[in-house]
This record gives sequence, C-alpha cells and structure tokens, in this order.
Amino acid sequence: MTSYASYQLQDFVPFSAEVYFRLLERISESWWPLHVLSLALGIAAVVLALKNRGRLACLLIAPVWAFVALVFFRQHYAQLNWAANYIAYAFFAQAILLLLPALTGFGLSKSAAATMPGRGAVAIAMGGAIAVTGLIVQPLIALMGASGWQVQVFGIHADPTAITTLGLVLMLLRGWRVWLLAAIPLIWLLLSGLTLWVLQATAAWLLFVVLAAALSACVLLCRFLSAAGRTR
Repeated sequence: MTSYASYQLQDFVPFSAEVYFRLLERISESWWPLHVLSLALGIAAVVLALKNRGRLACLLIAPVWAFVALVFFRQHYAQLNWAANYIAYAFFAQAILLLLPALTGFGLSKSAAATMPGRGAVAIAMGGAIAVTGLIVQPLIALMGASGWQVQVFGIHADPTAITTLGLVLMLLRGWRVWLLAAIPLIWLLLSGLTLWVLQATAAWLLFVVLAAALSACVLLCRFLSAAGRTR
C-alpha cells in the first residue's frame, strides 16, 4: 500500500508551466474584449466601496465569481486538473455569499472607511491596496515577463478576482463576517500560489505576499473591533 507521506507537492500539479500559461492565453483570446468590461466593474466596485456603497459593490462582483467558476474552472482549468470542478463549486458559493451583503446589508460597515481610526483604518487601507493590486499591479507585473494574452485580469481569471475581492471584503465588512467572505479567496490564493511555486513561476511570490497581508488585515480588524467593544 502506497503511503501518503511518499507524495510530494509536485505530484498534485499534473501539468507543466508551459501548458498552464497556454491555458491562460486561450481564456484571454476566447473572451477578449470582455476584459475591458470586467476591469471596469472591478474599478467601479472599489470606488463604490470608498463611498460606503457596499451593497452595490458586492452586487457588482457577485456575478463575476459565478462567471469565473463556469468559464475559468469548469470550461478550461478542468481540462488540466480534475479538482477544478470542485473548486468551481467553491467559487459559485462565494458568489452566493457576496449576494448576502448585497441584498441584505449583512455584515457591512455603517461608517465610511475613511472614518475608521487606528488599526481599523490601517486594515482598511491594506484592503484598498490589495484591491488595487488585483486590478492593476498584478496585470502590470505579469505584462513585464509574459505575452499580453497570458496577463490575468479581474473577472476573467481566478487570481486577480480573488485578490480584488479580498481587498473589497476588508474595506466593506466587519466582525466575523470578514472571515466568512474572505475564506474562499484566501484558500484559492494559497492553492494557486503553491501551484505556481511548483511550476517555478515568479508570480507565486505576489500571491503569498497578498495572502500574508490579507491575513494580517483580518486580524487587525478583529482586534480593533474587540478593543472598540471593550471601550464602550
């Protein structure tokens, strides 16, 4: 009987870097120029978050997660990895979770991000930086070392969609709801980062940096809220 301890991380990535990046190219080629609309949606969501219009921001990005689940995972990534179909269900679940605050205001902050003092303001500023990273910084970094069609874009590919959503969650939600809506994006960034690390892709470091920053921001927000509760 084969021991699970004999497996290495490489055994769970059944494709090469060349095959993976060619997959990204096919997705981009197939859906251009939808990239323009999806990027505009992401920018609009960040602007709405800054204006404390959290319900509308969540409503804009919820369908994006369902689209990525169907197109990126079910139609394309599943050709390389059988686990993609199961990950797609998680992305569908995230779309539903985003509809909760969009339709009911569940967990959304009642005050503008700019009015949060101390550690709360730091965490929210980190959320804004993370959102901008997903929308702009990651595509620009990728463009420096890859062909244009390999650049991942919010709303089309999984990584920038998860990064941008993490930033928005940190900007908009409070309490334990932050962890509820951040869990799936965090898990995906860990899985994707490990995959890229196995493929020896330089993009892996960015995902790990974002993952660490998002976790730190979540902890800061929880500590700030706990401290605020004790002072009341």
